[in-house]
Amino acid sequence: MRNTLIDAAEQPYRKAELPHFRVGDTVSVAVKIVEGEKERVQNFIGVVIARRGQGLTETFAVRRIVNNEGVERVFPLHSPKVLSVDVLRSGVVRRAKLYYLRRRFGKRAKLRERRVSRAARDAANNAQSQQEDEAETQAQSKELAEV
Repeated sequence: MRNTLIDAAEQPYRKAELPHFRVGDTVSVAVKIVEGEKERVQNFIGVVIARRGQGLTETFAVRRIVNNEGVERVFPLHSPKVLSVDVLRSGVVRRAKLYYLRRRFGKRAKLRERRVSRAARDAANNAQSQQEDEAETQAQSKELAEV
């Protein structure tokens, strides 16, 4: 249980829409990179091996293989440098942390894919669109109340 004062202080820094993903999902994380005065977006594609924390301190770790070397990055979920997290495929896992993937390579490091029926996917999309519509109407009603 978190302190309400801490929640109130963190609220302005939280992202309004959080991406929905689980441990075991293959994700594409769009990261804003600043080089000098230039900004660019770089995608980091890999498997989510861990999630931890809560509130502003929530982080997730993504692992991928580059040139036969394992590369892991830990991203803060609410960071302004993390622009988006897109789920490419869902994996079937029975663990909260997939650190055992560090010792595996090749076909042994692959995860089975979670198959989602079309009806379930459509229901989830409908529920998400309804939540977005409700949030829009609430924002509009607040604007009208202020005027």
